[in-house]
Amino acid sequence: MIIILDCGSQLTLNIARRIREHNVFCEIIPFDSDTDSIKGKKPDGIVISGGPANINEPGAPLVDKSIFGLGIPVLGICYGMQCMGKLLGGAVDSGSTREFGKAELMIKDKENPLFSGLPDSFNVWMSHGDSVSVLPTGFSCAANSSGIENASIWDSKRSLFGVQFHPEVDHTEHGRKILENFIEACGCSRDWKMEDFIKLKIKEIKETVGDSIVIGGVSGGVDSTVASAIMYSAIGDRFSPIFINNGLLRKDEPEEVIDMFKSFFHNEPIYVDATEKFLSGLKGVSDPEEKRKIIGKVFIEVFSDEAKRQSDAKFLMQGTLYPDVIESTPVFGGPSSTIKSHHNVGGLPKDMHLKLIEPFRYLFKDEVRKIGEILGLPKTAIWRHPFPGPGLAVRILGEITKPKLEVLRKADHIFIEELERSGEYYNIWQAFSVLLPVKSVGVMGDERTYENAVVLRAVTSNDTMTADWAKLPYKVLETTSGRIINEVKGINRVAYDISQKPPATIEWE
Repeated sequence: MIIILDCGSQLTLNIARRIREHNVFCEIIPFDSDTDSIKGKKPDGIVISGGPANINEPGAPLVDKSIFGLGIPVLGICYGMQCMGKLLGGAVDSGSTREFGKAELMIKDKENPLFSGLPDSFNVWMSHGDSVSVLPTGFSCAANSSGIENASIWDSKRSLFGVQFHPEVDHTEHGRKILENFIEACGCSRDWKMEDFIKLKIKEIKETVGDSIVIGGVSGGVDSTVASAIMYSAIGDRFSPIFINNGLLRKDEPEEVIDMFKSFFHNEPIYVDATEKFLSGLKGVSDPEEKRKIIGKVFIEVFSDEAKRQSDAKFLMQGTLYPDVIESTPVFGGPSSTIKSHHNVGGLPKDMHLKLIEPFRYLFKDEVRKIGEILGLPKTAIWRHPFPGPGLAVRILGEITKPKLEVLRKADHIFIEELERSGEYYNIWQAFSVLLPVKSVGVMGDERTYENAVVLRAVTSNDTMTADWAKLPYKVLETTSGRIINEVKGINRVAYDISQKPPATIEWE
């Protein structure tokens, strides 16, 4: 087992999932957990996460210094390395060079176990302005980068390691190997599996629910579908799914979701068409965060009304994932930053009188897909592209109207259809169309047109924390563009988004 002390990084659970990938169980706890409680968990190692704070400012998160005397390996990542350096007598300063994004790492000490089996230099992902300028007693520099001297430090006698970069993200070359090397240094037995998580979660649900009825918000997406499979495995037909049509769904989506539940689970979800209520609430609203909050508020109102009709229900299941949580609100007591609100994060109204069950609150989508495969769900359900809770409302920039929704539905359907025809659909993480609030001049049939522009977005990713634009074949883009312009009245220009995350997000709003 490895303990992760969360200092507020949005990548904290990324560290955990990387460790779990190596079949080692880990637990995330707040940064200020006392050493005695940590010792009681009998960890083989400790990781101190990154975080947004400045270590030299008053109130900055600091771990219990005595953890470094437990006699077990400790790895500090980014802010975690600075925390370790400062607490043990070193100094952290704001350097003249800030590093955000790719940087070259040069290994200075090949004896450092973290870099065992790795090349002398490779690219890592940095995100910092401060760095350790004076090493604590007993530490030496293990690597430097193109921007800073102490990009990695270690105390060989006490097995204390620090890296200024983020090994937990895909953009760091050999990042998984670095964490595997740390696991080896901890002496962990690598026998924990996702099947163990499933058994534990089913047992936990049974014990929590007892004989009660559980209702669940479902959308047809992989998160709520796999969560439904877990619920059916745990309590059978005492789970009752509810599907709300907010009027912001893709073409033919309500019918597809209902048919899917009938086919997979032999159970038709309760269907609520709340299109008019959602569109009425969004009338005249253009700000993306306000749109998200309105949709979240209306969703809770509609769901609350339906939940009251299910008077025997005592629990509510949601397919919330960790990226939803970390973009919406701090978790594990860490001072994370809010990126954008998610309607399924933040609790329930007090008058709903239901207790929440979120089986995947601290998992990523690729882990949920793995669970779906283990449970035997078909590929079409497991690998369906993600779709945001606010739906097409965050893919129409500006005010939402029925004509705009119709235009975007048609364009988006053509894009997905061409990806499926070309065999590219399952090669990418997510693809969709965005309707821009601009018009441009075009020529159709020798006549001037002045119509809307649509942007195609397709990305590759493993966990949504980072993403790259998909290098789709030109033929696919050409065919898609031609079909959209010819078949969707109101569009005369198609563009392709080649932005990475970060700095962009996957969705436009």
